[in-house]
Amino acid sequence: MARPRTQSDAAIFRQLLAVLQAQGEKSLTFGVIGQLTGLAPATLAQRYGSVEGMVRAAALAEWAGLTEAVTTIEAEALVSAKGAQALLKQLPTPAPALVALSLRDEALRQAAESWRIAVEAAISARRGGGSKGREAAALIFATWQGRQLWQAAGGKSFRLADMLKALP
Repeated sequence: MARPRTQSDAAIFRQLLAVLQAQGEKSLTFGVIGQLTGLAPATLAQRYGSVEGMVRAAALAEWAGLTEAVTTIEAEALVSAKGAQALLKQLPTPAPALVALSLRDEALRQAAESWRIAVEAAISARRGGGSKGREAAALIFATWQGRQLWQAAGGKSFRLADMLKALP
């Protein structure tokens, strides 16, 4: 009979993603995550098979949560240009370390792409749809993500609202 889990996957994944963001991918070991979660490294190895398996499971869960957030927030956002801005203000964004990690793994890349497609579709719906709406959504998404990335480096002078006003 299997023992009950004292730590959920979600709790372990939160700790793992915090370490990934703060210290980088090389810091992700069963020992480090075990110390943070109170689990033995052997328990983590038994649960996930390998550090790579644990990291992949955490990243896939994070992308799934980000995609679910798009669906939830989209249902509440107005279908208008102002709704696009409101949607983006509410959406959680992936950490740069998660994006970088996802570029090297096909399953993670596909999960990231699914999230991007969902965000762009939500923006496009608020920009009138069609080819122009999709083009505007791709531009808005790229600008939004670029701003999110560089905001951590002190780049706060650009306002997304200004760009949205400039678009037809």
